[in-house]
Amino acid sequence: MALGIHLEWTPNPNTLKYVLNHPILPLGGMSFSSVEQAAGISPLAHKLLLLSGVSEVTLGMGFVSIRKGEQGEWVEINDRVVEVLEGHLGAGEAVLTEEGQASLEAQANKEWTEVESRIAKVLEVEIRPALAMDGGDVALERFEDGVVYLHLRGACAGCPSAKITLKMGIEVRLKEAVPEVQEVVAL
Repeated sequence: MALGIHLEWTPNPNTLKYVLNHPILPLGGMSFSSVEQAAGISPLAHKLLLLSGVSEVTLGMGFVSIRKGEQGEWVEINDRVVEVLEGHLGAGEAVLTEEGQASLEAQANKEWTEVESRIAKVLEVEIRPALAMDGGDVALERFEDGVVYLHLRGACAGCPSAKITLKMGIEVRLKEAVPEVQEVVAL
């Protein structure tokens, strides 16, 4: 199947979402905010982070989100991002290394407490798909003393409406589904 890329704007003016016509990850998502962080984990994210103006790369099952830093304009960054995506994915190169694949699987198979398992299920089934529609992602860090600690990634990180999404969306839904939840905090 030929590679198809569809560009979407996100609620975050500093993030673009590149929707792909086939999955690049078997599950979940991963974010990288430095070349060093991506090295040895994701050759694709590594290449994208080498581009001037790219400050973060989020890989989802069927999309790649790019956050722009202070440098560059979207027109120039977009052209280079599409070039890298077409070159890398079009050549059938790996998105993740073996180490990256193991890390992704470890995230998915992390051992949680009973409450954390219920929180993780709501995040996976309800919240992540909604955030992915806007090029974002969320990852559970831990649940402690009634507080859920999350990492907002992709378009959600630094988005002007992230606090509203966190408090009025994620927190409200988690409190409904998991009565032990008193508050949700972004790390």
